[in-house]
Amino acid sequence: MSDPQISRIDGTASARRHFRYFDYVMASFVAILLLSNLIGAAKLAQVGGFTFGAGILFFPVSYVIGDVLTEVYGYANARRCVWMGFFALVFMAFMSFVVVAMPPAPGWDGQAAYESVFGSTWRIVLASVTAFWAGEFVNSFVLAKMKVLTGGRMLWTRTIGSTVFGQAVDSLLFYPIAFLGIWTHEQVLTVMVTNWLMKVVWEAVLTPVTYAVVGWLKAREGADVYDTDTDFSPFAKAPQV
Repeated sequence: MSDPQISRIDGTASARRHFRYFDYVMASFVAILLLSNLIGAAKLAQVGGFTFGAGILFFPVSYVIGDVLTEVYGYANARRCVWMGFFALVFMAFMSFVVVAMPPAPGWDGQAAYESVFGSTWRIVLASVTAFWAGEFVNSFVLAKMKVLTGGRMLWTRTIGSTVFGQAVDSLLFYPIAFLGIWTHEQVLTVMVTNWLMKVVWEAVLTPVTYAVVGWLKAREGADVYDTDTDFSPFAKAPQV
């Protein structure tokens, strides 16, 4: 490790340690996750003759932040953020269902538009929540394991490598759950592979940003976490402080 002011600590110790910027990173992770699903998911865009869900431009940023969380703070702390994001998505879906179902006031003509934007079907909601939960945990697990194997070198290999696996799980769950039986098998497969490739490429493009953020946070937190003794179960309890 080149910076003597950065201490190497294990994953269990990191879960008990107080970090100055962890709460801000977690808040950013949850905010981008919710906004990309709320604002971007309902719109199809077309650029250069290519049609895609607009949310794909911003949703992968949550994976970048997920990489930063695992790389800087360790798997145990990243696990807390994934659960926070999961429950935030569930509450957002519940709130949308309740608000859309409420009868509109006389004279208010926005119900149809409101339903179009916020009235996702149960399959879309189930697919989104399930795919996020599984994909993020795979992403974090792969990155943490690769960090130990590489001795903390070549950050780009684990940010891109973890995204390859995490986004593959995300896409393999989301598109069949959401659209199988509505779209043809060929359409599901085409969109699934195309979106997976786009997300991986987007992660690769953002690699310099990831390097900059990771370096900045490690220097200010004074720690570099290696998950050599971490319980990788998504349901593991956090160590007592």
